[in-house]
Amino acid sequence: MLFTKYSFATLSLLIGTMMMTGCQVVSVKQQALNITIANERDSILTRDKLSEASLNVLSMTGRESKSCTDTPESCLTDIKQIPQVPDEQFFSTASELYLAKAKLLEKSASCKAKIKGDTDNLSPEQLAKRKLQDDCIDQELDMLDQSIRYSYAYLFKTERHPDQRIFDNRQVQVRDFYNQASAKLLMLYSTRHEYASQKSASFMIGNKEYIKDFSDYPQLQNTKIEDFLSTYNLNFLGLRSINRRDGFGSEFVTVLPEEKRPEENKYILDPLHHKFENGRNPNIHSPRYLATTIAITPKPNTSLQDLFNGAPLLIKIIDPYQNDQMKVEDKSYPLAANFSAPYGLWLAKNNLGRAAYLSLIDRDQQLIMPHLYMLEPYNPNKKVIVLVHGLASSPEAWIRLTNDIMGDKVLREHYQVWQVFYSTNMPMLESRFQIYAIINQSFDQLGKNDPAREDSVLIGHSMGGVIGRLLVSDADISQQAFKIIKSRQIQSHRNDPVLYQRLQINSIPNFDRAIFLASPHRGTAFADLWFTKVARRIIKLPNAFIGALADSIQGDIPVKNIVKQIDNGLIQNGPSDLSYKSNFMKITKDVMPKAGLPYHSIIGNNTNSTDPNIITDGIVPYKSAHLNHAISEKIVHGGHSIQETPEAVLELRRILRQHLIEHHLYTPKNTAED
Repeated sequence: MLFTKYSFATLSLLIGTMMMTGCQVVSVKQQALNITIANERDSILTRDKLSEASLNVLSMTGRESKSCTDTPESCLTDIKQIPQVPDEQFFSTASELYLAKAKLLEKSASCKAKIKGDTDNLSPEQLAKRKLQDDCIDQELDMLDQSIRYSYAYLFKTERHPDQRIFDNRQVQVRDFYNQASAKLLMLYSTRHEYASQKSASFMIGNKEYIKDFSDYPQLQNTKIEDFLSTYNLNFLGLRSINRRDGFGSEFVTVLPEEKRPEENKYILDPLHHKFENGRNPNIHSPRYLATTIAITPKPNTSLQDLFNGAPLLIKIIDPYQNDQMKVEDKSYPLAANFSAPYGLWLAKNNLGRAAYLSLIDRDQQLIMPHLYMLEPYNPNKKVIVLVHGLASSPEAWIRLTNDIMGDKVLREHYQVWQVFYSTNMPMLESRFQIYAIINQSFDQLGKNDPAREDSVLIGHSMGGVIGRLLVSDADISQQAFKIIKSRQIQSHRNDPVLYQRLQINSIPNFDRAIFLASPHRGTAFADLWFTKVARRIIKLPNAFIGALADSIQGDIPVKNIVKQIDNGLIQNGPSDLSYKSNFMKITKDVMPKAGLPYHSIIGNNTNSTDPNIITDGIVPYKSAHLNHAISEKIVHGGHSIQETPEAVLELRRILRQHLIEHHLYTPKNTAED
């Protein structure tokens, strides 16, 4: 009994003590690292929840996050009454709240309603929905505008300089708020007003003016623009990496209208002397997709109060190739950029691989003549790299190399890439001549004193390497060719310019270096295997080419017999020319690059042998790809498509840097980048 009384007394004491001191509410346990990092760095952009930094500020008001997201203005009014909240916390929280509200509106039924068409043709019910939709989008635009203003204030208008917050997670978050709000505002306004923003110098968000500033991208000042596409939500399958540059500003792709020009792809037998409309070969294409960075800033000397009271904002449209810094509040900052997105869009929209295969069997009427594509706006001070693909291929063959050039700061700043796309079913002599013409015409349209006209680099793969060698060589092969031609009627035309200019091989003077990858300079036995012979019989010469050739030769030779009469094996399809037995190889294999021009070979080896008599990439043997007197020769492990291998790309990058060094355009530094 005494024990029981003691137990009750002890229990009563414990209960009393707990009631006076309170229960323990804090405990400790280990949590996964990814949860810790997520709690520190996640925000409204990565989840449907505000960041921990904003939630901490809201906790001082006693308001729930949902009520603050629904009505940011009233919540921010409450926060202003708390003197312990510094301006950095207030601005950053306001930026996230307004962006969160914009996201809520974006998902709402009113904003998502798609009521299109002329208002005169809409029913009263549709008109009412249209009105709700317009009001919702206008409200969303206003929220995005507020987010931009507060995030800008946090980044540049607080007591602490951005450099003093370099290690703050919050700075990275707010930069993302600014970029996303800017991108969404511009995209949404364009959709809402059917690109009205692109037709005028300014536009309004409510009573707030946005003024376009093209001073850092003057080429776009008076250019018709089809669209601005934000790159943040673009995902490219097939690009191994996306080459970006971190910094201030939102990354966009400017899309120019597709230009349909007269004579495009019309077969022209003598393009060197043809009088093109407007004086320009229509198959030379300036870039349609342009890397663009857009930064929204107030005018210089705008006060913080004016910024929040609706001061006009400048939409600064910037060329990231020409600018890697931008000045904000009298200080320079790195400029953000996405260099891969325009290239990826160009590849995706044109489906070049499919066009290459269709043209090989003469079913693609879009690729009769060679085309030359410039991948970035022309820069008179950057050296030109011209890429020529191989059999049944397209510029898609160069994805790895092109993307690496864009990602290499040194190469990107000193080179611009041109890509040749041609139909590989053509006779290789014809392809050489037509490619020679279009590259010459491309250089001719540059300024006479532009540094870009000189010291260019030609890179060819497989068939493109054989053609490339003949583009940097000088030789007259007419005597050898006419020994093969048996037709007396054709012999009588041996001085005809149409025939002569194809047999008089002249080098393109703008090239100062050439690189050949997996190129069968002496042909390949692979072209004579039974299954490739079957393919060669299926592949036909384009009718447009045969017809033009027949028309140029005065006589009564039927079109269907024109090739047989001319060639005796000299004029045949491209795959047949690659045979080591072909007449094309017999008369061109000893034609070497002009004296003094440095050239390099990169050769594949998918065997375990180091014997030159055995080494092959599976299609081209070493003895065919090897060229005497090459400045360098690199044998890499891999098959025929070695231009896609990391080892070959690294060798190409080495050669391209060496080219810059030899021309005193670049001095290596002892840094990891070099």
